[in-house]
Amino acid sequence: FRPDQFGDRGGEYRNLVGVPGGSKSTYAELLIRASKRTGDKLDFAVGKGDDGDAAKVVFVMDTKEFPFFKAENYHQFHDGFNWGEDYSREYNALAGMFKKMGEDFGDCPNGMVGLGVGGL
Repeated sequence: FRPDQFGDRGGEYRNLVGVPGGSKSTYAELLIRASKRTGDKLDFAVGKGDDGDAAKVVFVMDTKEFPFFKAENYHQFHDGFNWGEDYSREYNALAGMFKKMGEDFGDCPNGMVGLGVGGL
């Protein structure tokens, strides 16, 4: 389970990956093979766009049908919002690293009341 699986739920929290060609893509095949090599702990399903949040399932979306949209800055690389949903420092540091490299996370305010979450 994801660390946040028992707190943050719903379609907006589903696991997904978008690749050109979706589930028919060679990228999808590579993901499945990589999952099997690391213990086969995930299932993969064809993403339809209105998929629910399912434990241990990754929805594979076709980027032609479902183009990529960046999420708000404060939704990137933070811990979960419930007690104990802590990710590694390396993961938390990715947002700052990408921002310094020029990554644009959009124009949404930086966190609640403009204060940010986790120092972002």
